Formats: sequence, C-alpha cells, structure tokens
Amino acid sequence: MTVLKNFSKWKEFLNERIDQAQAAGINDETIKNIAYQIGDYLAKNVDPQNNEERLLKELWEVGTEDEQKTLAGLMVKLVDQK
Repeated sequence: MTVLKNFSKWKEFLNERIDQAQAAGINDETIKNIAYQIGDYLAKNVDPQNNEERLLKELWEVGTEDEQKTLAGLMVKLVDQK
C-alpha cells in the first residue's frame, strides 16, 4: 500500500475513508470498530513503513484489546478533526 510510506498521506487517506463512511450514514461506533479491525490487521500483517507506524505497531502489540480499541478510536479522532 503506497499510502503507508508517508504518514501524512496515510492520515489523509484515513480521513477520506471516514468522511465517506459518515456520508454513507455509518455511525461513529461502527467506524471505530472498523478502525480497530484495520489496526489489528495492519499490526499483524504489514511491516511499518515509517517511524510513526512503527510506534503505533509497538503500542498496539503491548496494549490490551481495550487499549487497542482506544488507540484505534484516537486515530479516528486524529484524522477526523474538522
């Protein structure tokens, strides 16, 4: 995934997907759950492409499931700032 090479581009990509989901009527809780699933997949299957992603992966790996969900929710919040 080329958007993973640059963290700013990754955040822009996530913001666009969140905007699309919101426009489609998907509620915030569902968006956070999807973010958790994506975060879990990335942590398990994708090699970090930059320092920010490496930090997120390390935090993900030491976190409990609840903490991972919080981290996913924070990522949604970070990229969805209006």
